[in-house]
Amino acid sequence: MTTPNNSPRKSIGKKLAAALVASTVLGVGVAGFEAATGSVAQAEAVRVETPAAAPSFADIIEKVSPAVVSVRVKTNVQPASSTQFNFNGQDFDQLPPPLQKFFRDFGPRFGNPDGFDNRRSDRPQRPQRARPVAQGSGFFISEDGYLVTNNHVVDNGTEFTVVMDDGTELDAKLIGTDPRTDLALLKVEEARKFTYVAFADDQKVRVGDWVVAVGNPFGLGGTVTAGIVSAMGRDIGAGPYDDFIQIDAAVNHGNSGGPTFNLNGEVVGINTAIFSPSGGNVGIAFAVPASVAKNVIDELMNDGSVERGWLGVAIQPVTADIAESLGLDKTDGALVADPQADAPAAKAGIRAGDIIVAVNGKDIKGPRELAREIANFDPGTSVDVKILRRGKEQTISVKLGELPTEQTASAPQAAPDQQSETALADYGLTVAPSEDGPGVVVTGVDPDSPAADAGIRPGDKVVEVNNESVASAGDIEKELKAVTASGRKAALMLLEREDASRFVAIPTERG
Repeated sequence: MTTPNNSPRKSIGKKLAAALVASTVLGVGVAGFEAATGSVAQAEAVRVETPAAAPSFADIIEKVSPAVVSVRVKTNVQPASSTQFNFNGQDFDQLPPPLQKFFRDFGPRFGNPDGFDNRRSDRPQRPQRARPVAQGSGFFISEDGYLVTNNHVVDNGTEFTVVMDDGTELDAKLIGTDPRTDLALLKVEEARKFTYVAFADDQKVRVGDWVVAVGNPFGLGGTVTAGIVSAMGRDIGAGPYDDFIQIDAAVNHGNSGGPTFNLNGEVVGINTAIFSPSGGNVGIAFAVPASVAKNVIDELMNDGSVERGWLGVAIQPVTADIAESLGLDKTDGALVADPQADAPAAKAGIRAGDIIVAVNGKDIKGPRELAREIANFDPGTSVDVKILRRGKEQTISVKLGELPTEQTASAPQAAPDQQSETALADYGLTVAPSEDGPGVVVTGVDPDSPAADAGIRPGDKVVEVNNESVASAGDIEKELKAVTASGRKAALMLLEREDASRFVAIPTERG
């Protein structure tokens, strides 16, 4: 078989001859040529002698895994009665004759020896049985068997079982819960010393820190995932004390109540919620910070419940529009929308329209900070509340009450009076006098007006404008003109809607 002139074999031969000639001329010789071309003839795989340092979590997991458990919850469920067709005499007589015959003939097959024509009410019922309703994760915080999980894991449960890392199952009893932070405390009564973990100082946690989540996703048992802290101080609308740590470690259903560890094996957070359009992990999980959990758990361990200080006010953020309407140059603080009657704040003299800017010298940035700060005090504690009222600072001493389980309602909403409607068309509003208490009722809102943009709706009651009470359209006009004359571009209105109060800012420029 012939080889073309441009074949690779001839080309390589020519190049090799040229290299030999060159090496001889240059005094390298054949030995030098072999040395020069040895790297090609004896090529080796690339190998990094000093590999990049990557974290291994094996040592951490080996230490902390015995402290992490699966939590199984059962509740008493009334089984379907064997006499579920247990009609009384009157009901049975009202059935069509064919059904009466059916129940008489076939009742014994369903476990009712007397048939379904059962006229007795004293028939014994089968006892209730505990059935599984939930499972989650938890972890021991003391050697004598106290362990932490989520409230939503144990909610409505009557029997609790913890499954240890080695598969051992132990009964536990519920010590206490705190629904507001979604935490719960269980206790295992067992004559042994349990491996337990400690809470970290989450003030030292930084975005970007490595974390490890350990738990019981989908009931699989001890599972470890790793990630980093994605964000701090997240508010996800779960409650008034939201201050979650966001992590990107894989957290799924069943991880609830499980710990998130730092690289020292300390608990920086308790996995509580995930953001998941699909129902599974998408890399966004939320954990209750260790500092919040530690305070709550200490109270549950000592008292079985959590007591929090209570001001008794409805509050809202100070928006840029509201700050403009009040002549403020910043939006810090919490705006008091409605001091509840006979509550600590009202008794101390705090009024609607006051802006709370500090508590005991600690600055308040917004409603969440105020709620958390007040909750940190015990009921009966006196605190100094700094407020802004009509642009002037003053400090009011308030003796805190105890946060009630349910808030009482505010003033009822009034119905509009169709016969005495007065138009404030330039502002996009139509109002009528209130038949029930002070204020005027909004009967119409122009959908293209600034009032509509501010969220005002028909049925709202306008109670105050510019911190002054109003009882008619004329009062509203007067206050709007006063705000305009002061050079401000928005006026502050206090509204009542569905037994709740809130402030809105409405531009004073007529439409």
